[in-house]
Amino acid sequence: MAASCVRTVGSIFGKCGNCSASLNTVTSQLSRQVLSRQICVSSALRRKNLAAAGPEKFTVEFIQKQVEEFNIGKRHLANMMGEDPENFTQEDIDRSVAYLFPSGLFEKKARPLMKHPEEIFPRQRAVQWGADRRPFHFLFYTGKQSYFSMMHELYGKTLKIQKYQDRLRAKGLFSKDTKSISLGTSRWLTKEELEVLLVEDISTHDYTRFIQLMENLLSMPYCSTEQDFVLRHRRQLEALSSKQLVPTLERDERGVAFSAADGRRKTSTSSVVLRDSGSGRVTINGSDYLHYLPVFQDRVQLMFPLQFTGMLGRFDLECTVSGGGRSGQVGALRLAVSHALLSFLSEGEVETMRQAGLLTPDPRVRERKKPGQEGARKQFTWKKR
Repeated sequence: MAASCVRTVGSIFGKCGNCSASLNTVTSQLSRQVLSRQICVSSALRRKNLAAAGPEKFTVEFIQKQVEEFNIGKRHLANMMGEDPENFTQEDIDRSVAYLFPSGLFEKKARPLMKHPEEIFPRQRAVQWGADRRPFHFLFYTGKQSYFSMMHELYGKTLKIQKYQDRLRAKGLFSKDTKSISLGTSRWLTKEELEVLLVEDISTHDYTRFIQLMENLLSMPYCSTEQDFVLRHRRQLEALSSKQLVPTLERDERGVAFSAADGRRKTSTSSVVLRDSGSGRVTINGSDYLHYLPVFQDRVQLMFPLQFTGMLGRFDLECTVSGGGRSGQVGALRLAVSHALLSFLSEGEVETMRQAGLLTPDPRVRERKKPGQEGARKQFTWKKR
């Protein structure tokens, strides 16, 4: 029975050639659909793999094009602000952008950004394998070849110093009273700075291990033989007191030394002239400060720099202030008095004043009102009905 059914089906397909042709057509169409679906799935998988491949890589041509566009934009911005394009620095760019765009943009992605492409796009390592697909470096498969190369070099420097000390001990020339490396006001590279130097991401444990080995090298008596290697991984700290602009000490027709300085606080601006060998008289806008500042706390703020340095009653102060309110004017006057005093102080006393916060301007200003709100932070009362 089954054989007869098979023969019947075979005879039907044999007799009907059109049906067999149509069946082949349907089969080919189904195969094309299956192949197209396979291609679509494979492309989706490729997109997924690209998304998980890591940070985007930028070619040298792309970076060069970005640099050219940055230079053109910088020249246009300098011409808009009436500045010299050749001497237009990054500080001038930031100041111009802050002036041209609104100040109420608190979202970082909404703020305009105009910086050199080297600061925006991360550094990238060069190709690390040759045409035969073999890596150049023997530590390539560690995943952190730059870090382990540095640690390998550091360990080699330590062994070199140790062998040098052993040779001196054998000759009887070893001495612990040797010249050490002058670190001065320098510090070790931070974890972020070390990652930028290595162009690699390292863990906190890796960074701690690096600092430990460096400290071990510095503890060796003859570590000065590798001074260049140690200082390469340190950063010099600038003395903040050297950044303070000390007003020039001048003398009037009577030979009395005086110094002048300006100060700002909120919307208030002030200027102060300190005259040496005075009677302690203080005038603000031509009137005595006792009448101009009726609040006792404001007088204390004004005279605090003189009291802090122990020069209360030594100078005559001629102050001029305008704009703002009572608190802003007193803050501007105190900053101006502090800067004017620098001409009569030593470097150590200037550093003491800086640490006390007398030379630091107060950057706080009134926050602007937001559209759709009642104030800077306050909002309108919401009512359901």
